[in-house]
Amino acid sequence: MWGVGPRLLALLLIASVTIFYLTVINYENRLSTLQSRLLAIERRVSSSERSPERWSAGQSHSSDDTVVIYNRVPKTGSTTLMGVTYDLCHRLGYNVLHLNTSKNAHVMSLVDQIEFVGNITSWKGRLPAFYHGHIAFIDFAALGFSQRPVYLNVVRRPLDRLISHYYFLRYGDDFRPHLVRTRAGNTETFDDCVKLKHPDCNPNLMWMQVPFFCGMHAFCWEPGSRAALAAAKHNLVHHYLLVGLTERLGEFVGLLELLMPRMFSGAAVALEQGGKSHLRRTQQKREPLARTRQLVQDSEVWQVEDEFYQFVQQQFNFIKQKTASAAGGRLAKLRRGYHYEKIKPNRPK
Repeated sequence: MWGVGPRLLALLLIASVTIFYLTVINYENRLSTLQSRLLAIERRVSSSERSPERWSAGQSHSSDDTVVIYNRVPKTGSTTLMGVTYDLCHRLGYNVLHLNTSKNAHVMSLVDQIEFVGNITSWKGRLPAFYHGHIAFIDFAALGFSQRPVYLNVVRRPLDRLISHYYFLRYGDDFRPHLVRTRAGNTETFDDCVKLKHPDCNPNLMWMQVPFFCGMHAFCWEPGSRAALAAAKHNLVHHYLLVGLTERLGEFVGLLELLMPRMFSGAAVALEQGGKSHLRRTQQKREPLARTRQLVQDSEVWQVEDEFYQFVQQQFNFIKQKTASAAGGRLAKLRRGYHYEKIKPNRPK
């Protein structure tokens, strides 16, 4: 009986030593694997610092938090552009959300503004997101929110926009040709309307693009306001990634494809080829007489709106010149115009 005890004790001791060595070997293997992974990560970081990848607007370390707002001005080709985004969102994996306001109001109450901004900055289940609607500009920072969206928009020559809207109310367009519009049956031409000074062609109706960029303040909606014009220019420069022109929608889409491939890769082809993305055309629209144009252009509202349009055109031309070149009928991104040098401290290769 005494002989069994020492043998059992020896076996237990041998088993304990064996388990200890196996544990040490396993730990060393895991440590070696961890060291290899850390070294690989360091090499990737070092390589990234030496040759950074191109970055585009709307991208971050996690690009899924992107929020784009297209506060679309009526009768500027916005439905055409939205057709492109609806075509692309499934393939590119982002969400398109239409903001519909009561009675199509362009100005929201301050309570609704705060609630809307709070909602879209916290609605993680719908990110990345492309919001669109006929609303004036909202300054997120002024409402106490740190996140800023990517703003986009398109403007049109102010008189052309008014004429298009005038005939649209009477005849509709080729998008929904059988829908009865609010002025259906009224065949008065725009020339006659201006001559007779009827309300449907009042120059004040052109006051739309400036206030859409100015915002939801009272002075923004005073027709012809120079203060509103100054605010609109400021907001365009400081808050909008890109503002295009209806007359050059193809170039606008081409630039968006270069600047935001996350949401617009393939947009130029989608605009050209198909379906919902075809241009809408107002039915039975007539070009006004020269004297009619002159009467409208004599108004203060037209002069302020046209000054804003010219400002947008200047900005658009400048961005296009500095961003892209035409190649084979398409816009191509210019070669990178910067590089890094004298990076200290040195990191191991």
